[in-house]
Amino acid sequence: MTDKILILKGDGIGPEIVNEAIKVLEVVKSKFNLDMQTTEGLIGGAAYDETGSPFPDESLKQAQEADAILLGAVGGPKWEKLDRALTPERGLLAIRSNLELFANLRPAMLYPQLAGATSLKEEIVSGLDIMIVRELTGGIYFGQPRGIRTLENGEREGFNTYVYSESEVRRIAHVAFQAAQKRDKRVCSVDKANVLEATVLWREVMEEVAKEYPDVELSHMYVDNASMQLVRAPKQFDVVVTGNMFGDILSDTAAMLTGSIGMLPSASLDKNNKGMYEPIHGSAPDIAGKGIANPLATILSVAMMYRYSFNRSDVAEAIEKAVGDVLDQGYRTADIKGDAGKTVSTVEMGDAVVAALSK
Repeated sequence: MTDKILILKGDGIGPEIVNEAIKVLEVVKSKFNLDMQTTEGLIGGAAYDETGSPFPDESLKQAQEADAILLGAVGGPKWEKLDRALTPERGLLAIRSNLELFANLRPAMLYPQLAGATSLKEEIVSGLDIMIVRELTGGIYFGQPRGIRTLENGEREGFNTYVYSESEVRRIAHVAFQAAQKRDKRVCSVDKANVLEATVLWREVMEEVAKEYPDVELSHMYVDNASMQLVRAPKQFDVVVTGNMFGDILSDTAAMLTGSIGMLPSASLDKNNKGMYEPIHGSAPDIAGKGIANPLATILSVAMMYRYSFNRSDVAEAIEKAVGDVLDQGYRTADIKGDAGKTVSTVEMGDAVVAALSK
């Protein structure tokens, strides 16, 4: 059966880093004799510029027909003054919502070669391996009502609604517990149940689902403490499960433990493991076109694609080993250079991974 992959390069550094991932796709297609078909579509600012929409109907159709999606990044100052409904980020939210990509898996793993590139002491982060499971289609980012209104006294007020249904919490809980069963069998659920009623329910449902996984240990932590603990003693965590907003923040914090946000891939999955795969970093318009962006998170997102959507762990492991080999050889983009290594461009890093993978 043909693996249908939709490629959405997006904005900023998106096209640059995705181009390197495409080279990796071409190598694994040949190396593993894969039946693969790739198509390209538009999303974000690039889509708005061409069609007037950040997520045009044609892109939705392509996404629905694909088995997996590889995304670069969206957004940039060029589109900041657009009506909110037309901003690039609305395109990203729309594809997540339309495809029901509710489970976001964000691994935070430190390659030993990059221990010196982090801002924390090596003994704190050495051996780090955390999986953050973020609920992606609910919470305050999607809750209604929302908006900006003018009060009777003429003052403007912005408002958003933090809401989760029991079924939304239950399904992300199952993803977290099942992920933990394949790891160290520990789940830490992060909430703010001392303040927010929505997360009181979150905690109650987590406790209920935990009874179905007696081999997994469940703990709870308030989000403010979790943010501190990620920096103080990150290796205490195995799987962290949390809501949309908290997951957005904590996963970026975890990124800095690994040496660079440019190293971290992600998977956004539906109930059948159809997924969208992307680096967790943004479009970085300040370095777009300079050829210095790190493509490794995007390349590692391809590895996650083969692990989760195509059930080909052999392909995933080959890509991950190639990245490790390249780091062993001392290749570094500017964001992970630290005190060692040979600084290379985006294209040179992609070529190095391709060479390692081709051996």
